[in-house]
Amino acid sequence: MILIPVKEMSTAKQRLARVLTQPQRTILARTMLKDVCAALAEVKPRPAIALVTNDAFATGLARHYGFQFIVDNENLGESEAIAMATAEAERRGADFTVVLPGDIPLLRASEVEAVLSAMPAEGSVLVPAADGRGTNAVLRRPCALFPLRFGNDSFLPHHASAQATGKTCVVLDNQNLPGIALDIDRPADLAQLLGFPQRTQTQKLLCEWKLPERWRGQASA
Repeated sequence: MILIPVKEMSTAKQRLARVLTQPQRTILARTMLKDVCAALAEVKPRPAIALVTNDAFATGLARHYGFQFIVDNENLGESEAIAMATAEAERRGADFTVVLPGDIPLLRASEVEAVLSAMPAEGSVLVPAADGRGTNAVLRRPCALFPLRFGNDSFLPHHASAQATGKTCVVLDNQNLPGIALDIDRPADLAQLLGFPQRTQTQKLLCEWKLPERWRGQASA
């Protein structure tokens, strides 16, 4: 089962407050999630997909695409949400879990398929974030093979935990998976997103707001 944790989007993306208003940040978060869901809908063969959230927009989007959703009533944080969702995925009969963020608008179905294709009989697949510090994709088979603790520097701890299981751990090159690697948290990430050829709703939105030059000026932020 693919798990997408989605926080309450009415207060999303606080680290972009210097360049976007809160209404803009909410629209951005929703648009990025639309791009992610559109890509996941094209994965073949499509595994079970669940949004982990208590956000009404996100649950509506899950219904639109025929995805499942797992209600996150506690809203304590990403790590806690995924721990709860992992247990629920096991209860629903999942053989594995893949955790992907909802703010990777360049995601392509082929990248998800690459992660699934690398899945060992038992073990894990990891994809680091573009900066090499975070973890933007984690596949675990079985579902709860090791606990996940997300944050700015989660990749090395996740890698160590995966290796400590004694099972196969595959690390995929994030340069070959740019859609997974680039998550949007800071102004510099917006600038990087605008540097790719335009093909997503998120990129179109940023250009419609007519502020790309301003965001590029924040590239060092």
